[in-house]
Amino acid sequence: MIESIGEWASGLGAQYGVNPVIFATIYIGAIPLFLASIAWLVRNSRAGKSTLLPVMCAGICFVSAYVYLAIAGRNIPTWVWIFLAALILYGTWTTVRDVRRKIAARDLSTDG
Repeated sequence: MIESIGEWASGLGAQYGVNPVIFATIYIGAIPLFLASIAWLVRNSRAGKSTLLPVMCAGICFVSAYVYLAIAGRNIPTWVWIFLAALILYGTWTTVRDVRRKIAARDLSTDG
């Protein structure tokens, strides 16, 4: 089963000009950097410091694999871009919501 999934991914990679190993490495490798950026963002917000740099870092980590897809890929179907746009919008919305909750939770715990 794993072998057939690997063959399928390699076939898609060859068809669209994207190396699935590089894509997966970027995707998985960005996760700890994204989480660190979110922690940095929450910490800066709670301390009243600028959140611009942590937000930018988190955003870059969030879309890095898709940037690779946009640069290396060729003839990517339109539905893929629509699906990715929906994923990015949903991910942005949930991340903003969760960060606001974390900041608010910290603010409430220091008020009492």
